[in-house]
Amino acid sequence: MLYTLLRPALFRLDGETAHDIGLRALDRAKRLGLLRRPEPFAGRTVECMGITFPNPVGLAAGLDKNARHVDALASFGFGFIEVGTVTPRPQPGNPRPRLFRLAASRAIINRMGFNNDGLDTFLANVSRTRYRGVLGINIGKNFDTPIDRADEDYVIGLRATYPHAHYVTVNISSPNTKNLRALQEADALDRLLGRLGSERAALAARHGRHVPLALKIAPDLDPDQLEAIADAVQRHHVDGLIATNTTLARDGVAGQPHADEQGGLSGAPLFERSTGVVRALSRLLDGRVPIIAAGGIMCADDAKRKLDAGATLVQVYSGLVYRGPGLVREIVAATL
Repeated sequence: MLYTLLRPALFRLDGETAHDIGLRALDRAKRLGLLRRPEPFAGRTVECMGITFPNPVGLAAGLDKNARHVDALASFGFGFIEVGTVTPRPQPGNPRPRLFRLAASRAIINRMGFNNDGLDTFLANVSRTRYRGVLGINIGKNFDTPIDRADEDYVIGLRATYPHAHYVTVNISSPNTKNLRALQEADALDRLLGRLGSERAALAARHGRHVPLALKIAPDLDPDQLEAIADAVQRHHVDGLIATNTTLARDGVAGQPHADEQGGLSGAPLFERSTGVVRALSRLLDGRVPIIAAGGIMCADDAKRKLDAGATLVQVYSGLVYRGPGLVREIVAATL
């Protein structure tokens, strides 16, 4: 109800300004004791990647890139929270404006470009949080790291975040970092996952625990590419797949204001494309690697359709922009 009242004022601001103001207001409400929920909504517990999730609804990466707002966001009742994408070194991302609402279609286009404060600040923020729920950390490469040396950035990210994460997501699917999606091609992916698998084994021995690895992929992949990814994640013992990131397609938004902006499209128009990827991967993997579904979940029925397509868990982001935090309770209640 409160978000319904506030949304018109926020939507009068540009997307990124509204995002920043909204998160600061949420933090202030938390400090004033106005956000009292300290635990996830009671729901259907889910075993996935060796982790027990108290309900199947998570926050997708991208909303809290620097892990500054975890405690306040936990009040929404998520079963898990994923923060990042974080890169080894700080970087400003792409020039503003870089975030656009397409309200008529309940969609967002962004070309943020992994803007973040870098690993040192990120981990300091994580260490201060009181959140004790399931925390995923999403890692990426710096924009100026050559693509043939991208594995070095991912190894740095994995080493740094491993002690702090319940799982680590390898993001190779943002369309806003030049050539990043080339890492989804068979040979490049094989090299990257091989390097990360070896590093993860060494970290598990050092820390005495296994931290699952998830791979986040694009929705703009053809059947042969999906088959190659399914084969690679099984051979390299990747623990989960997140399907999907944003799309470069403009299905359903052509002709609308901002539809021609460069960047990745998320929200309702992404739903069918991303769900198709979930369905295809489910057939290819046959339960051997769990799928976390993201992309276009705007209501409880959308979440159920993702689960029916073969997902084990779901994540939301754009749906929160248009529906507010009540979306989490709605989905949890519908998936009991």
